Amino acid sequence: MVQRFKSIVVGRGMMGAAAARYLALSGDGVAVIGPDEPKDWANHHGVFSSHYDEARITRTIDSDPIWARMANRSIARYGQIAADSGVEFYSEVGCLIVGPKRGGRDPYVGQVEAAARQLGVSVEMVSDTALKSRFRYFDFGSDCEGVYEQANAGYVNPRRLVEAQSILAEKAGATVIRRTAVSVREEGGLAIVTTDDGAVYAAERVLIAAGGFSINENLLPRPIDLKVYGRTVAFFQIADEELPAYAGMPSLIHQPENPVDHIYLLPPVRYPDGKTYLKIGGDPDDLQLEVEPEIRAWFRRGGRLTTRDHLHRIIRGLVPSLADAPLSMAACVTSFTPENYPAIGFASEHIAVLTGGCGAAAKSSDEIGRLGAELMQQGRIIDEAYGDVFRPVFRD
Repeated sequence: MVQRFKSIVVGRGMMGAAAARYLALSGDGVAVIGPDEPKDWANHHGVFSSHYDEARITRTIDSDPIWARMANRSIARYGQIAADSGVEFYSEVGCLIVGPKRGGRDPYVGQVEAAARQLGVSVEMVSDTALKSRFRYFDFGSDCEGVYEQANAGYVNPRRLVEAQSILAEKAGATVIRRTAVSVREEGGLAIVTTDDGAVYAAERVLIAAGGFSINENLLPRPIDLKVYGRTVAFFQIADEELPAYAGMPSLIHQPENPVDHIYLLPPVRYPDGKTYLKIGGDPDDLQLEVEPEIRAWFRRGGRLTTRDHLHRIIRGLVPSLADAPLSMAACVTSFTPENYPAIGFASEHIAVLTGGCGAAAKSSDEIGRLGAELMQQGRIIDEAYGDVFRPVFRD
């Protein structure tokens, strides 16, 4: 028997769960399809999600005003989402962006400061001397400058944010189907979704919000132009008795003179295993995953040793006190569109897509999900604040 809905969201990650909540708040007949996190990654052969983690940087300050606006709008809603769901997911520890001093060849710090000024975001410019005295656990060297956003910035727990969005979607009347969609097709004026247990669901419109897995040839009627890259993150374990030395550490984005060493860093966060880790990411090169089975294999692989060692080298210079800390790693993926903005649009009459986090979507996932819901409800994005930057590119 085919179960019928008005709208179905395929993908229960950060953007998909948000889209399902907004759709359910606006009407009945909404379902969101996506599995729970696997307990054993190494032996799991289904799909994965990059939100299986405890911390993602959130901040408004960004060198791109579109991304800054999406972040600003999302952050403004964090408190209400937490209050309505009963799930706390946001830690306001601040965010520090450091790069070469303004006036040189690298315009990065100036672009970040200009974007903050354009949105009226309160930031503080921090000299290299002040960076040394205020953030003693970091060693940035000289001839650098920081942009520090103390309020409305820090990190979100992506697992808990997805949980909060899912709770609120259900409260608003959405049906949560904890399975994996294996195919989506159009038939008889409807979109038909089949899941891995053989169940079939029909809807007037389906939104594919499957992250990097959106390249699965069975989900969209025409392939989307989306590059998916395997990423490796490194974790440095910090003993409880050593935690006071890192008190007050903000989230960090560091662009040194050599762009290959560009990294992001999360302050010490306690993970489900009971241990506390500082996390750092920033692959020195790209590992493109061409087809969907390669993405599954990448998650099972757990990352690259070469990237782990690259990040270890950076930590030895950037946070010298962690040079000899116990080290581990994990795998995730990022997906990029040609224009480096999320792809939000229709692939056919009844099937739309919401994908392309471009390595920056976690903090902005609520606003991106809202735009996906708007597309499903209105047939297009009617919010004029963004222009036409989200139009998907398909490989016809």
